[in-house]
Amino acid sequence: MPDADGTRVQYQGDTWVAVGGWPRLIAESYRRLLGEHGVVSVIRTPFQWVTYTPVIEIETGGYMGDVTLYVPEVQHQRAAALLEGDDA
Repeated sequence: MPDADGTRVQYQGDTWVAVGGWPRLIAESYRRLLGEHGVVSVIRTPFQWVTYTPVIEIETGGYMGDVTLYVPEVQHQRAAALLEGDDA
């Protein structure tokens, strides 16, 4: 259930924080960046939570509209720094 402003949700028993909303392809790129630095992420489409996206889904026209990218609350600061360009 999202909090009042929609930035925090409970997902699989943990608190996840929204780090932004983008078209799906951009969000998937950010997921890869975060993952390369050890930050776990999930995407929320209007239809479902997405924890893994095979390339075939993107190539065959899965949902490509706006999505929200979430990270665990405990990794939020690291994710925000990475998305702002601080990869140290």
